[in-house]
Amino acid sequence: MVRDARELAGAWTRFQRHAFPSPSPALRPYVERYWVVSWTYREPYRQLVVPYPNVHLTFQHGGATVRGVSSGHQVRVLEGSDGVFGVAFRPGSFRPFLGAPVSTITDRSIDAREVFPGELPDPPDVASVDGFLTAHLPEPDPRAAWATDVVARIAANPAVTRVDALARDLGTSVRALQRLFAEHVGIGPKWVIRRYRLHEVTERLARGVPIDWAGLAAELGYADQAHFVRDFKDMFGESPAWYGERYEKSG
Repeated sequence: MVRDARELAGAWTRFQRHAFPSPSPALRPYVERYWVVSWTYREPYRQLVVPYPNVHLTFQHGGATVRGVSSGHQVRVLEGSDGVFGVAFRPGSFRPFLGAPVSTITDRSIDAREVFPGELPDPPDVASVDGFLTAHLPEPDPRAAWATDVVARIAANPAVTRVDALARDLGTSVRALQRLFAEHVGIGPKWVIRRYRLHEVTERLARGVPIDWAGLAAELGYADQAHFVRDFKDMFGESPAWYGERYEKSG
């Protein structure tokens, strides 16, 4: 298979611009970051979008969309000159806005006005989106705050590789943890653990660190390297070696 040279060795930086402004302090319990992306492609480009356990609110072309957690990778075609202003909500924090289990929008997109009624910010920028979200701030929800803390614990601790061990450390049951995640995160704790452990692989690839694949698979809690490679390909749509070419520098 011939690859698009624009996706290799960091070449995408010649065609795209990314910025990650911070939200106002009042929004930080709910919003992980803003993200602003613009691109110029004379020929259509297939952008691989890898999943995270975040709900996103995106503004584009005068409209807005709420995108639930995606359980797998997606491909979006970018062409011409365009851009998006996005809001990445902290995993676990979106239920108070939605007023329903976050699992009801997993792998779905809905019109933002179903969640955030009223006039949309136009144009969307940090100040206008800050004001828009502040006007829709929900009442604090201790269960949502706990779900957010649990996901942050998974992300921060590479030793977390099993749901049963995590539940035991939290003083709860696997079943209760699964219910918490369905309600507030939108996807199960096993998926979230797997996603953050595989994120560590992409971080090492990005740094150009030599990798002992069999040793890394064991470190991440996999029984064997083949299982690790299958999980990686399911999540990212590419094998680890193929994906690593996105970071490798030529010469």
